[in-house]
Amino acid sequence: QVQLVESGGGAVQPGGSLRLSCAASGRSISPDVMAWYRQAPGKQRELVATISRAGRPNYADSVKGRFTISRDNAKNTVYLQMNSLKAEDTAVYFCNFAPTASSWGQGTQVSVSS
Repeated sequence: QVQLVESGGGAVQPGGSLRLSCAASGRSISPDVMAWYRQAPGKQRELVATISRAGRPNYADSVKGRFTISRDNAKNTVYLQMNSLKAEDTAVYFCNFAPTASSWGQGTQVSVSS
């Protein structure tokens, strides 16, 4: 069974940047479509970005042009570079498979405020 561990979150001011990492263990995730999701307080979990096994990305409209998803199959890791962060990006961020997610990890908290 694959375990996914997210890291890299933190507190930043609006306009700042963070890079999230998702390290997978248990088996290679190179054949899988991977995704970043987020859940803000009081809201449902939403899909932020996906990346195909060939590295083709797709983004939610709310983050398009600001976030970049990438993967390093040799390191079995998926990344989310987040630039020009806004207060509404505040959430717990999770990585998982797409379109069908597996069990959820702890996620990593991203807080954007001045």
